[in-house]
Amino acid sequence: MTGGGDVLNILAVTLGAVSDPRTNVPGVLTAVTLAARPEFSVSEWTCRGHGPGWSEPECPTDARLVLVRGGHFQRRGARGSIDLDSTIGYLGAPGEVEQFAHPHGGDICTSVQLSADGWEQLAGEPGRLRRAAVYVDARLELAHRRLLAAAGHDPDYELAEDLARLMASVLRAAADRSIPADVTSAPADRRLVGRARAAIHDADPAAAGLFPLAALLGASPYRVSRAFTNELGVSVTRYRNRVRVGRALERLEGGESTLADIAATLGFADQAHFSRTLRQHTGCTPSEVRRELRGAATG
Repeated sequence: MTGGGDVLNILAVTLGAVSDPRTNVPGVLTAVTLAARPEFSVSEWTCRGHGPGWSEPECPTDARLVLVRGGHFQRRGARGSIDLDSTIGYLGAPGEVEQFAHPHGGDICTSVQLSADGWEQLAGEPGRLRRAAVYVDARLELAHRRLLAAAGHDPDYELAEDLARLMASVLRAAADRSIPADVTSAPADRRLVGRARAAIHDADPAAAGLFPLAALLGASPYRVSRAFTNELGVSVTRYRNRVRVGRALERLEGGESTLADIAATLGFADQAHFSRTLRQHTGCTPSEVRRELRGAATG
């Protein structure tokens, strides 16, 4: 996990007396603290992927929320294994044993860690959440980016408030949505959606439309559409736009090019289509997103 094409950066936000069983291992895993208070700390984790095999079991005493900013990796816990990318994060309960695999190379993530008391304050009674996987829509990704932008500004209030808002959004998503890795979901649908997600994330030419995507997967367009709704609670159209919006957020935060260039690069019909889609997914215009994220990062 490191900041290049073959690395995983994890930003760990720790609330309360939390611990991570992993230690700094040169060339494999390192951490840099970005902010620290008695109640929480913010650290950047850098971890190099270690191949398709599962890591040794880990049993942290704290709760974990992991959100992916780039790349792919896998996590196995009490509720089975999950394929993680920028649209799928996970929640780990305090004391839950977990393992990781990195068959796709590098990844960039954020890990929010909460003490058992902090977890209960935000999540409520134990056992409320029956799933580990969380579908990360564009509004949640924007909240995630706001949290990162606030890491160096007013950690006592601004960062803590952004953290609370982010966790509230995730907990609502986990409680209210049908999401992947549900023990009741059909294995065939899960595999089909996993392959479709990979094609969309990898910008496979067949992912340019539903019919060619279905042909690539050897399934009917109807089955692909139904599987997405069953597994993620969103249509394949909305999921594909969610991935494009995520890439747009990265470009807007980085100050890249003009809005028209971003729209063309990401395959939108025109700038108006891009602006309309971004607003539908985030509630903000491209200019508002760019101004907020760039201003927070530099101010």
